[in-house]
Amino acid sequence: MRALEIQELRGPDGVALVERPEPEPNGRVVIDVRAAGVSFPDLLIAKGMYQEKPDLPHVPGQEVAGVVRSAPEGASVKPGDRVWASMHAGGFAEVATARPEHVFPLSDKLSFEEGAALSVNFLTAIFALGRRGQLREGETVVVIGAAGGLGSACVSVAKAYGARVIAIVSTDDKADTARAAGADEVVVGEEWRDSVLKLTDGRGANMVADVVGAGQTLQAVRSTAPEGRVLVLGFTGGSIPEIATNRLLLRNVSLVGVGLGALDATDPSTLPTTGAELTRLVEAGLRPVVGHVLPLAEGAEGLRILESRRAKGKVVLTM
Repeated sequence: MRALEIQELRGPDGVALVERPEPEPNGRVVIDVRAAGVSFPDLLIAKGMYQEKPDLPHVPGQEVAGVVRSAPEGASVKPGDRVWASMHAGGFAEVATARPEHVFPLSDKLSFEEGAALSVNFLTAIFALGRRGQLREGETVVVIGAAGGLGSACVSVAKAYGARVIAIVSTDDKADTARAAGADEVVVGEEWRDSVLKLTDGRGANMVADVVGAGQTLQAVRSTAPEGRVLVLGFTGGSIPEIATNRLLLRNVSLVGVGLGALDATDPSTLPTTGAELTRLVEAGLRPVVGHVLPLAEGAEGLRILESRRAKGKVVLTM
C-alpha cells in the first residue's frame, strides 16, 4: 500500500511517499481509506515537538474516512460500511486500522472528505465546549483562529449548541471561512479585544475558545465576562503563554485545559461518548468546512498549510 512516512524530524520536508506492508488487523477494524484529515498534532510529530515521540519511520494521521474491509466479532460496523474513525497514527495510508469503539458510521449526507474532517477537530470541539466548558444555549462564544480546522469546528459546534459566535481571524481572506462555519460576527486582526467588548456591550464573552495561544491568550482573559471561561485548546501561534493569575481572580475567570486524548487514556468511554454526540449533531445538520483537498502524494504541502497558518477549514488528503 502507499503511505506517507515521517523519515526525519524536519517537519514537512522530512516526509516521503513510500510503499509499505498493509497493517495486520490484530482485533481492530480494517479500513480502506478514502480520505484522511491533516491535524496540528501531525505537524508537531513531524517536527519532533509532540508529547509523544514515535520511532521513525512513522506513518502519521489520526483521522480517516473510508470503507470497512473487515471487523472483529462484536464490532458495531461490518464490511462494506462507510465509516469515519479516530486513531493514534497510521491514517496517511491506503489501509488503516482502528479500535472498534473508535469507528463510527459515516452519514450518507457527508462525503468521505467531510468524514475525514470529523475526528480530531470536531471531537475536540464537542469535548471542549460541551464537557469542559459547559456551554449553555444563548451564551456568547469567541473563537480565536476561527478559520482553521479546529477553530471552524468550534464555531460550528457552538452554533449547534445555540450560542452566539464571534469569530477571530487573522486576515480578511479567512473571514468567509469563519462565516461558512456559522459565525455571527467576524473580527479581523491580531488586536481584537476592543471589538469583542463593543460587540458585547462592554461585558465580554461568556466563553473564549483559544486555539492559538501565544499573545492571544491574555486578550482572551481580558475579553471574558465575569465568571466566564477561557478554553485552552492549543498553541498554533507557536508559543505557550504565561498568565498572571491575579487576572483570573479579579474577574472570576476560569482558565480551562482541554485534552481529549489525555482523558481518553484514563477514561476509555470518553471518545465513544463524544463520537456518539458528534453523530447526533451531524444528523441534525452539522457540516464540516473542508478548505483544502490534496492527493496523498502532496501530504507534505498539507502540513505546510498548517505550519504557515494558511488553512481555511480542514486540510484533507485523498487516496
